[in-house]
Amino acid sequence: MARPKVPLLSVDRIADAALELVDSGQPFGVNALARRLGVTASSLYNHVDGRDGIIELMRGRISRDAGTADAGSSAERADGDWPEIVAESMRAQRRMYAKHPNLVPLIVGKTITDPYVIESYDHLATVLAAAGFPDDEVLGVVAVLDAFAIGMGLDLASPDDVWKPGDETETETLGRLLADAPHGDERSDRAFELGLELMIDSLRGRLARIRG
Repeated sequence: MARPKVPLLSVDRIADAALELVDSGQPFGVNALARRLGVTASSLYNHVDGRDGIIELMRGRISRDAGTADAGSSAERADGDWPEIVAESMRAQRRMYAKHPNLVPLIVGKTITDPYVIESYDHLATVLAAAGFPDDEVLGVVAVLDAFAIGMGLDLASPDDVWKPGDETETETLGRLLADAPHGDERSDRAFELGLELMIDSLRGRLARIRG
């Protein structure tokens, strides 16, 4: 029998199938992925380094699709440009996490090694260091920003009605606010932009105190 012109497996095909599996809400594992691809689990190990390797492959794929390393790259790396770069980076990450919310629990428990993702974090750290944040605070700021992007990405993927008090539930303020509040993506977008403004304002204030 002639060999197929297109290889049965490739890193790209594994990444696509793995993301489809995770996005579908089905349990993720090497055996489940192999069944989805119609191959044996052992054949996957010729292309990826086990379950952790597949998770990291997915992390890299969604980061590249979202362009996280490219966010803010058009701006000059000057002191005054760091808020714009931070904002663009947060927006890109939020879209990424919102598109693949089921992947978040898998990737947050694994060490980041993908070169593109490392480049994304290095870009952000370099911008913050160049703006004047001390070296012993830069990683902390990056971690806080990362947590914000993850949380707001999951918020964007949440139900249209986040809070819905029952008819028999009395509220002092929440019910009144919900009556006229936006729903769905509009609510999440407003919350994200507000949170982003608060984060950047706080960072500006800290940087001003550092500079004295």
